[in-house]
Amino acid sequence: MHAAISRERRLDKNVSAAQQAFRTLRDLPPGAERDRLRAELICVWLPMAHRIASRFRDRGEPVDDLRQVAAIGLVKAVDRYDPLRATAFETYAVPTVAGELKRHFRDHTWDVHVPRRVQDLRNRVRTVRRDLTQAEGGPQTPTCAQIATAAGLSEEDVRLGTEALGSYSALSLDAEPAGAGRGTSLAERLGACDLALELAVDREAVKPGLRKLAERERLILYLRFFRDMTQSGIAERLGISQMHVSRLLHQSCERLRTDALRETA
Repeated sequence: MHAAISRERRLDKNVSAAQQAFRTLRDLPPGAERDRLRAELICVWLPMAHRIASRFRDRGEPVDDLRQVAAIGLVKAVDRYDPLRATAFETYAVPTVAGELKRHFRDHTWDVHVPRRVQDLRNRVRTVRRDLTQAEGGPQTPTCAQIATAAGLSEEDVRLGTEALGSYSALSLDAEPAGAGRGTSLAERLGACDLALELAVDREAVKPGLRKLAERERLILYLRFFRDMTQSGIAERLGISQMHVSRLLHQSCERLRTDALRETA
């Protein structure tokens, strides 16, 4: 009994001392003395911030990073706390530090941008699904309807939250498939646009016009666009001037364009 009373008196004394320190900080003008007292208060309450950070240690973020975020929240709490409006600094600092940590997870740890509402649904679905799986006699793989009933959500919201489960971290394009042995990376297994497909329709459209061209014009077009020869190289091969090659190319392309447009009209 006496030990409990003694602990309460020490606690009251510590709270009173803290309140007095914050009142002093509030009344001090900017300067070295205020900065010193502010730094002392931050150091005194830093273990509390670290304890709050430890609650979030199982979410994939390094503990040191979480402690830094919690320290930022503590600094904000020290700077914003008004001892005349609250009875204890801790009642103000705890939600401030926890809120800073939650904002960190919401704004900086998602590889894919997800709206806050969907993030909240994801967290709710993840928690309820884990609880259902771990419950004695519970389903190994809870259905969407079971999760919705347990979470008090609609099945549509459960589906949104389930889809967001895969948005927290993105898979690297250099990642190899799971399993034994090495395999091709994800980037090598993804499809790519075939630029030749965009030209397929155009090539089909000019075929009738190509058949109408003289053999020399067809050869010039082939050498220029399929063998990638320069006009000077074509002129030297055919024994004509480069200007003549340029004129024949222009005339042939114009004729092909006109015939193709006439066929599609």
